[in-house]
Formats: sequence, C-alpha cells, structure tokens
Amino acid sequence: MGSGMTNTPSPKGGDNIDQDQFLTILSREDALARFEAALFPRAVASEKRSLADALGCALAEDVVAPIDVPPFDRSNVDGFAVRSADLASAGEASPVRVMLNDEAIACGTAPTRPVLSGTATPIATGGPVPRGADAVVMVEHTQPAGHRAIDVRRAASPGQFVSYAGSDIARGEALLRAGTIIGSREIGMLAACGIAEVTVAQRSRVAIISTGDELVQPGHSLRPAAIYDTNGAIVTAAITENGGEAKFLGAIADDEAQLESAMREALASSDMLVLSGGTSKGAGDVSHRIIGRLGKPGIIAHGVALKPGKPLCLAVCDGKPVIILPGFPTSAMFTFHDMIVPVLRRMAGLPPRSDAKVNARVPVRIASELGRAEFVMVSLVEGADGLIAYPTGKGSGAITSFAQADGFLRIDALADQMPAGSEAEVTLFTPHVRVPDLVIVGSHCTGLDLVTAPLAHAGLTVRSIAVGSLGGLSAAMRGECDFAPIHLFDEKTETYNTPYLSNGLELVPGWRRMQGIVFRKGDRRFEGLSAEDAVRAALADPACIMVNRNQGAGTRILIDRLLGGARPEGYWNQPRSHNAVAAAVAQHRADWGMTIAPVAHASNLGFIPFAEEHYDFALVTARKQRPAVQAFLDALASDGARAALEQAGFRPA
Repeated sequence: MGSGMTNTPSPKGGDNIDQDQFLTILSREDALARFEAALFPRAVASEKRSLADALGCALAEDVVAPIDVPPFDRSNVDGFAVRSADLASAGEASPVRVMLNDEAIACGTAPTRPVLSGTATPIATGGPVPRGADAVVMVEHTQPAGHRAIDVRRAASPGQFVSYAGSDIARGEALLRAGTIIGSREIGMLAACGIAEVTVAQRSRVAIISTGDELVQPGHSLRPAAIYDTNGAIVTAAITENGGEAKFLGAIADDEAQLESAMREALASSDMLVLSGGTSKGAGDVSHRIIGRLGKPGIIAHGVALKPGKPLCLAVCDGKPVIILPGFPTSAMFTFHDMIVPVLRRMAGLPPRSDAKVNARVPVRIASELGRAEFVMVSLVEGADGLIAYPTGKGSGAITSFAQADGFLRIDALADQMPAGSEAEVTLFTPHVRVPDLVIVGSHCTGLDLVTAPLAHAGLTVRSIAVGSLGGLSAAMRGECDFAPIHLFDEKTETYNTPYLSNGLELVPGWRRMQGIVFRKGDRRFEGLSAEDAVRAALADPACIMVNRNQGAGTRILIDRLLGGARPEGYWNQPRSHNAVAAAVAQHRADWGMTIAPVAHASNLGFIPFAEEHYDFALVTARKQRPAVQAFLDALASDGARAALEQAGFRPA
C-alpha cells in the first residue's frame, strides 16, 4: 500500500468492522440532517468578477442600485418636447402652431434652452426632456408650418411619451439579491446602473472519480465484460448544472492503494469529492474503507432507506464532503439530485432548487418495500380528467428511466404499495418558473426592501409592484395581492389609512416617514422657511417650477393640501416615485417638490419637514394564513427589521 497508509494504526479486533459493511440504515431525512450538520454553517467564499466573467455565478451579496434608471426624464419617441397645456385644444381640424427652439435634443445631448409657452424643442428617442416641457408629441402628429414652426394636430396629456427618472430602477432599491444567478438579463440591469464588477460566490471545486475494474471511457473499445462509464459524464454535467466547477479525474480500478492515492490528491486540490461505485458489500468495493483514513469525522451515513439509492455513503473529511454514489446510473443520479445537490448549491451560495409539483392520478398499483421511502419515476400524459402518471422504472441500472421520466412521486416508508387510482403529487425534473410566494402591490418605499430582505434570503420570492396607495387598495380588494402598502390621510377623521379600508381588509401598522419639501441647498426662496411658507414663496415666483406626484399617491394628497386650489408651473409633471421627484430637483428640471426625508438626504438636497405620514399595509384577510404572509409579518415585527428601518431614517410603528 502507499506511504499514506504506513502511519495509520491497524484496527484492533472488531473495532472497525463496521467500515466493511453497511452502517445503521438511516432515513433520508436523518441522513441529510446529519450530513448538513457536519458541514454547516460555513462561510461561502467569494470573489470579485467583471460582468463579462460573472455569467452563471451566484451573487454573494445584495446589490443596491447606485443611480436612478433612467437618470433623467427622457423621451420615448422621436418628436417634440412641449407644454401639454399649450396643446389642450389641438385636433385634426384645429391644429395648434408652436415655434421651434433653436436646438435639437439627441441622445447624450443635455438641453440648454427651456421650453416656454408656445414653443417646442425637437427631441429624439432617449433624449433628456428639457426644462418647462411636460410631454412629447410624436413627429407623425405634426406638420411643418414655415420657418421654425410646426402645427400639432393632437392634444397632449401631461407625461405623454415621457419616462421619468427612476421609473425603471430607483436609486437605493434592492436591484438583485444575494444568491441570484447572474444571466444576461441581470447583466443588463447591472450595466444600466454603471456597475462594472460584482461580488459572487466562488464555484465549489468538485473532483469526480468513477471506480470499478469494469469501466471503459466513452470513445474507447469495450473489452469483454466491460461497460462504458456513464456515471462519470452524468455526474460531471450535473455538478456544472448546479454551480460547481467539475473536474473529472477518470476511472480508477478496484485497487485500494491506487484509489486511496487518487482520493487524497483529489481532496488536496478540491472542495468536494464525488465517487460512484464502491459502496456495496462486494469484494471490489473498497472506497468506503478508505474514507476512515482521510480525515475526521469520516463516514456520516452509509446506507440510506431509499429506493433507489440504499448504498449511498456520505462522509466529511476535515471539513470537505466526500460522497460515494451507488454504481448503477439511476441510483447514482437520483441520490445525487435528491441528497447532494442541496449541499452543493448551499456551498456555492446558490438558492435552493425550486421544484415544480403537479397533481396526477396513478392508473396502476405500485408495489413498494416497507421501511424504505421509495421514489418512483413517472411519465405524465393528459387524461380526460387531468394528468395521469405512468411509472417508468426499469431498475436502478437503467439509464433511460431517468432520462425519459417527467418527474417522480414518493411512496412513504410505512406503505407497502400505492393503490391504483391514487392521487399523487409529482415533482417535476424540469420545473416551470416559480410563481412569487408573496405579492405586494401599492405605494413603494425603500424601507420595504429592508423588511423583505430576510424573506428573500430565506428562499421566498417576493414581487413588489408600485402603483400608488389607491391602486394598491384596488388590487387588494380584487384579491390580486397579499399586501397593499398605503399612506392615505383622511381629512374628515384626520387619521391615516384606516378610513380607506373595506370589508376583507385589515390594517397592519408599518412605519412612519417624514414627508416634506425638497429643494436645492442654497436656494434662498426656501432656506429657513416652514413648509407652508416655502410653498407660498414658490407660488409668488412665476419662475419657480414644481414637480408633482402621480394621482392616487398619498404624497399627492399632501401636496394638494398645501397648494389649496393653486396649479403652479410644473403641477402636471407627475412622476410615480420619490426618487424621481428628487432627481427632477437635483437636475434643475424643477425647483421644488415633495418627497420623504431619506430620499432627500440621499440626493444631498435641502429638506423642510411637513408631516409624518403613516406607511402601513392593507392585508387581504383571506390570505393571512399563507406561510409567506406570516413570514412577512414576523419579519416586520423583528428587532432586525426595526433597527434597519431606524437606521434608514424611518420610525417603526
């Protein structure tokens, strides 16, 4: 034997006899729990990668958008930037004539001239909307009218063909979560925010060794009684599919010294070692005997109450997982996907695999062995009353049974059969896109990302759609979401939110956030004034342009309270987010608006407090017991979320 064995004490008597036979057979759940307990918790190694090199990697940390996308209000069409009020009476029979300013705005060209009443500026798709303009008319709806003038044949509404700053991505929002797999779409989002490199989880280096005297590598001629090594290729591909960096080291004969040398070398240069074959009680199966000499604690489970897959061997050698899969291809692949993939993905920083499930009827009786949980591969066909699942099992050595099946069903260890006609849950091998676990529709707030972060990190998918408070309430009343974030003030009762609830909705207190007037620091029209005095000063200055909020937003209600019946310049400029308001002021497209304190401070703008509003959640009562809803309620009440909200400038309720 090799030198690596000379310093190993020989076993005395029967102390190590259990290394030469199956250990106590464990249930699947016990085996996996022991294996994970021996491996985790452990830090996920990370590294910086450029976007070009990050494809297919998992993010190691959350990515927050550093800028608004788009970073300015931009035109969606080729046409003319206009004031919508100038075109209120325009029509095919009564066109309105406007004079053209002596500049044309192309992509990458910053406007230098404002759009005054009765004027328009030519603008290309993607061009920045100039000061004074609140809409864009398409060139197709205009007609040249002499020197530097056009006739406009259609009226324009405020915001027509304008994408507001931050309407796609708002500065400070969670762009991508840790664990997200980076694909072409994610790279596009990162590039749009100017992010050139990201921190990703290092791929786990996994060495693969096939064992057995009978194995021949594909491409070579078969000798008598030999077979091609199927497992080496399959396992290598499966590791790559699940975020590992696979290195196939070939097939090793059933020679204990040679195999031990190969296993030691593999462990020295890899994070994980996967072998196939050598787990049963045949004279040539020696892999499990070697493991005891490779590091502590050694074998965790040798023999699992699974069918197929009973001979599976799980070990940890000095912190590195060592897995010996059964030699038969179907047994090897089933146990790999069921028992090893969760560990591999966790080591690689990847989210848990999301398996789709469907219900189907089993048309035939399936016999099973008491005491072993059995997984039966099935093919699905469409029946008159739904899906039908036909068993496709051809034995653990059959390759096609795994490749041709659509999914699998489980027979519990305490059952000796699945009767014909049973309804069963089938787990698909090729899952469809996973639907969100939690749906939130209503007013957006950066504080929402702080509360939902633990849910995302726990593997729950959360979809948040910003439509404003009133839009969220409508969605909740139709049962289209779990929560609707709202901040609506009722002047009659002088209370927030509760008066707006209808039957089937209940209020969940969220947090308090300060709304106020935002302006550029140093603007003497606003410095040192109260919110009411600042608005009066703005209304007294015809050159002072405001930026409003969209109808249905709680902020819009506050603005209208301050304005009374006034409609100052910029009133019809109605972006849908706090970030867009701050961007308009910071970029001198407007002089003042209303936003929340954290957004104003992040944009380095002046801020005059006006009212602390209640940002709460209308909960659809019928969905209250859903696990994801309960997880959100727990996260909202947690000390961690409350501390994060306070640090961001909010006051938890």
